[in-house]
Amino acid sequence: MIYCCEEHVEIAIDTIVDDFETFPLLNKIEDEKLSTPCEYCQKRAIYMVANE
Repeated sequence: MIYCCEEHVEIAIDTIVDDFETFPLLNKIEDEKLSTPCEYCQKRAIYMVANE
């Protein structure tokens, strides 16, 4: 599972595809109170990209 901002969503999708050889699930984080950072740049994450 990768949390990412709008700018890095394509990199996160590519990472999941490369690591798990499956199409990833892309979920938009709707909770504004959640302050999870992007794993690439530390901005607020907007998406969660996962393999399941």
